[in-house]
Amino acid sequence: MPLKPYRSIPIRECGEALVAIPRGEIALAEPHPYMALGAPYGAEGPWMLRESIVESLLKTQRRLQKLRPGWKILLTDAFRPNEVQVFGFNRELALQAKAMGLSPDNLSPSEHEKLIEKVCRVWAFPSDDPAMPPPHSTGAAFDCTLMDENGREVDMGSPIDENSDRSMPDYFAAALDDVGKLAHAHRVLLNDVLLTEGFIRAPSEWWHFSRGDQLAVWINREKEPEGVAIYGRVKVSLAAS
Repeated sequence: MPLKPYRSIPIRECGEALVAIPRGEIALAEPHPYMALGAPYGAEGPWMLRESIVESLLKTQRRLQKLRPGWKILLTDAFRPNEVQVFGFNRELALQAKAMGLSPDNLSPSEHEKLIEKVCRVWAFPSDDPAMPPPHSTGAAFDCTLMDENGREVDMGSPIDENSDRSMPDYFAAALDDVGKLAHAHRVLLNDVLLTEGFIRAPSEWWHFSRGDQLAVWINREKEPEGVAIYGRVKVSLAAS
């Protein structure tokens, strides 16, 4: 397993409950993109986060409404059991292998390394180790975008989960065309309203935010060099409803 540096951050689990995200004030993607592909969420489904994360998201939504009346945070993914992480990682691996003209079942060591590195740009490596949970498996991470007053997704310059340089948060920062400038402005707006509640954006994904997990603490290490994660892996039943 490629060990990302953030997974060395110690975890002191706070024990905060995983709760349902209230529908309405925060928009939830329907259908859920990974459930539509057959991801094994089980009875609980994806629309859960830690209690204080949900509370802060609601505050973020109210702040956004003051800046852009009628706009909403649109969540496209939230809690993700490790089984779903395995599903998504393997699917992305197959897609990238096909794009590179490779077979996932017949790779040289160098091809395997290159492929895994590519997949890990947008998918954390699955892990059932309590000391190294994928961010979404902590209930403290979510993927999101913006939705305007007419219920339409706002142009962010690239779709969520696109595995390319366009997914880098500041990719359009130096854009000279109006479309690129607007995409960057939307990314800045999304980041700014979430940052006010302490959410930290992933370095290579404009859509991924978290707080209190290993990744967020690692990104914030210059401000808090002795910081520890307070959210670790959450185990749930995957029994069918």
